[in-house]
Parts: sequence; C-alpha cells; structure tokens
Amino acid sequence: MKRAILAYGHSILKQKCKDIEKDYPELDKLITDMWETMKNANGCGLASPQIGLLIRLFVVDSKTTFENLDEEDRKFYFDKDDKGIMETFINAKIVERSEQFWEDKEGCLSIPNLSQSVKRNWAIVIEYYNQNFEKKVRSYSGTTARMVQHEYDHTEGILYLDHLKPLTKKLMEGKLKKIVKGQIKTNYPMKFVNSSSKN
Repeated sequence: MKRAILAYGHSILKQKCKDIEKDYPELDKLITDMWETMKNANGCGLASPQIGLLIRLFVVDSKTTFENLDEEDRKFYFDKDDKGIMETFINAKIVERSEQFWEDKEGCLSIPNLSQSVKRNWAIVIEYYNQNFEKKVRSYSGTTARMVQHEYDHTEGILYLDHLKPLTKKLMEGKLKKIVKGQIKTNYPMKFVNSSSKN
C-alpha cells in the first residue's frame, strides 16, 4: 500500500525516533508499504517519520542508482566492489564515521523539487537489524553511505537542510514556505501542514 509522505513543516520530521521490538505490529507489512511508497515516488530511501511513525526504521536503495550510472560515474560515486544495496535498517546506529568528507547534491521526498549540495562522511560503519531482525554490522562508503546517512538522520530528527549554511537555507525560504502551504505539485501522495488536500 502506498502511503502519503509528510511534507516539510510537519513537526514529526524534527523528532527523534524510538527503537522497536521484533514483535512490532505488522512490521513486515509496514516495510513492504515503505518500499512501495519509496518506489512510487522514485526515491532512493525512505524513513518511517516521513510516513508519520516515530520509530527507528528506514529503507535504502542505492542499487538502482548504481545500475543507472555509466561506468565512469560508477567509479566516482561508488567504491570498488560496491554495486549498491537494497536494505532495510531497524534500530540503526552509526558507530564509526570516516575523517574523509565529500559533497554532493541531495534531495528529499519530504522536500520535493529542491536539492542542495551536502557535506557527508565518505564512509561509515553501522549496526542495525535487517527485516528478519538479524543483527548486522556493515561498512558503507560513497553514494551508499550518503543515502544511509541521509535516512539515518531522519530517525534522529535531522533533515538535510540542517546541514546547510544559514545563507543557503535562507535563499530557499520562499520555496520551503510553498511546500508548507501545499502550493506545489508532486507525482506522489503527500500530506501538507497547511492544507487538508493531498497531491
């Protein structure tokens, strides 16, 4: 089932999420819905607060991005041996971050039609449970690490906007206000703060 994605301005997007237990109600269905919602919106990741749930759960698909790049771009955006992932992260915790940083453009399904260059760690180590609630410890780098960090931030109540310089964010103010008011068009269902309608 495709769910409506909360637009920028909803307070839930700025709140920290809580861990869940293995017996969380209808967890498999929720994860299936999240993948369907993300794919319907042509996204590469989705976190549970974006559909209104304050739990530490997100999904990441860097595999599709990898497959859509040509050979040269793959070498730039992905480390050797990384062909992308399609993974579910539950109760994730980043335990290590590289000292190497890089900047690249990021967008967000909750902040449609906008993107900005964001500085991120090139590599991370993350502990989490997968969909089967098996504990994993994984190292990710490049674009895969960027996507994981972006979604992980959502579970910490952080948006990519929070990484921007104040002036950059100020220049986006007008467009952000339009999102809050629901004065934009998207090709996927959204819930806006100041509008009862869904696109």
